[in-house]
Amino acid sequence: MAEFYKKRKKICYMCAGKEIDYKDVDTLKKYTNERGKILPRRVTGACAKHQRHIAGEIKKARIIGLLPFVK
Repeated sequence: MAEFYKKRKKICYMCAGKEIDYKDVDTLKKYTNERGKILPRRVTGACAKHQRHIAGEIKKARIIGLLPFVK
């Protein structure tokens, strides 16, 4: 019989006191997959408010040329 494990709740990176900026490419790469798509909230663990902020920062970085649109 399968054992049940209690899933640990993911904590929003930004609610923990960290800031995300469009110039911080290494941090933004954590929120995109290998093909360059923005990962959803259920994967990243971000709250809704901060997920919108993260998506906006990724889009800014793409337009400037810091992150690719597609890999």
